[in-house]
Amino acid sequence: MIEAIADAHLIVVGGETMDGPRHIWWNLVSSSKDRIEEAKADWKAGRFPLVPGDEKEFIPLPDE
Repeated sequence: MIEAIADAHLIVVGGETMDGPRHIWWNLVSSSKDRIEEAKADWKAGRFPLVPGDEKEFIPLPDE
């Protein structure tokens, strides 16, 4: 049982076991290390869509 003492949002996620390992670097998650490298390059080049309501601040990749 879950009980909130104030207004709350709750998300329950479930499903089948994933089909293999996932690699995580900063905010990037993929089943392929090569895809993470591509995503890093895409982030640096500004090819990710802007977050609605947060178009002014760009957060650079952390130092590796």
